[in-house]
Amino acid sequence: MAEKIEHAIQDEYAEDFAWCYGCGRLNQEGHQFRTGWQGEETVTVYTPKPEHTAIPGFVYGGLIASLVDCHGTGSASLALHRKNGFEPGSGEAPPRFVTASLHVDYKKPTPQGKTLKAVGRIEEIHPKKFKILVDVFAEEELVATGEVQAVVMPASFAK
Repeated sequence: MAEKIEHAIQDEYAEDFAWCYGCGRLNQEGHQFRTGWQGEETVTVYTPKPEHTAIPGFVYGGLIASLVDCHGTGSASLALHRKNGFEPGSGEAPPRFVTASLHVDYKKPTPQGKTLKAVGRIEEIHPKKFKILVDVFAEEELVATGEVQAVVMPASFAK
């Protein structure tokens, strides 16, 4: 699975808000997850590193939770940005979201050495709050599901 996200919402985040360990493009030590559109769904593709091991042969569950979390907030940002008439790459800064709630169900152990794909379906709850349902696949095998409730980042987060 060699998919590539051409226009990721995280590429558009303002520099002050691009440091997240999971999806911050400026955090060189982080995962740098990238989320984009695939039709009406959102997608993040990531290949775990050897250090993301829980026990030999399997991925640490915290990485899966981080993937679901950042995929959810990125998906919410994509949805509101599109609702406002913009797409990644348009030059318009997208809204930044934070996690209000995160729930992950692990369906089966996630094998090491396989590319992960998070696929999101978005439901608007309120003009500033979205629910994102996420399925995580290791290649074609469903390994986790999740739900993220994301809210527009409060102004108090700004410096």
